[in-house]
Amino acid sequence: MSVNRFIWQGREISFRPGESIAAALEAAGIVRLGLDALGRETRYFCGIGACQSCLVRVDGTACEACLTPARSGMTVTPLEDRS
Repeated sequence: MSVNRFIWQGREISFRPGESIAAALEAAGIVRLGLDALGRETRYFCGIGACQSCLVRVDGTACEACLTPARSGMTVTPLEDRS
């Protein structure tokens, strides 16, 4: 059986088939998702895409982590790279 994983800031995150990025990150103990364009902290909040508080970049494209299914091999990063 293969293990499903994506990369979050250099760390492999395992997930179950059908699980969202936000759910997989939360299960891994990651609740802070970075900063938005205004410098506010982003996180998993509503789970239905209404608040857009969980915006991240998936392979360079902005998306809502709560609505986006996790896929093996994807690279997920904070919305704003402040490094």
